Amino acid sequence: MEKDMITYEVMTPEHYEGVYALWMTIKGFGIRSIDDSKEGVEKFLRRNPTTSVVAKDSEKIIGSILCGHDGRRASFYHVCVAENYRKQGIGKKMAAFAMEALKKEGINKVGLQAFKTNEAGNKFWRKLNWAERVDLNYYDMPLNEENITTFNK
Repeated sequence: MEKDMITYEVMTPEHYEGVYALWMTIKGFGIRSIDDSKEGVEKFLRRNPTTSVVAKDSEKIIGSILCGHDGRRASFYHVCVAENYRKQGIGKKMAAFAMEALKKEGINKVGLQAFKTNEAGNKFWRKLNWAERVDLNYYDMPLNEENITTFNK
């Protein structure tokens, strides 16, 4: 797998099967039954048609970021790279791709959430000089109890 063969493109609904297959290979990855279904991701991409990204080796999807914004701030969701493609700069390039798309839409700030137990992810974001926020609390309220999260083993 040569770095030069990796391509980056805007995620579309046609990428869903490959993205979902990638998600299922990531240990500890949380998949929500409704939000991460084909319909849920298509809904997200309709609302955010230019900001999510996939990385591909030939036609195989080896990385992805769901990225959306509310007109002021953006968020990264489900950032992942296939295990055997890590430490090649793919995650960094995907993040840059998505942030460039956000800048074109006039968005000035992007954030993300990483589980405290996600050592690899937290190390990655710190290495890229993302600031860990310790000055706020994160709260959420489930609005649909049928939207269950399961974690890959």
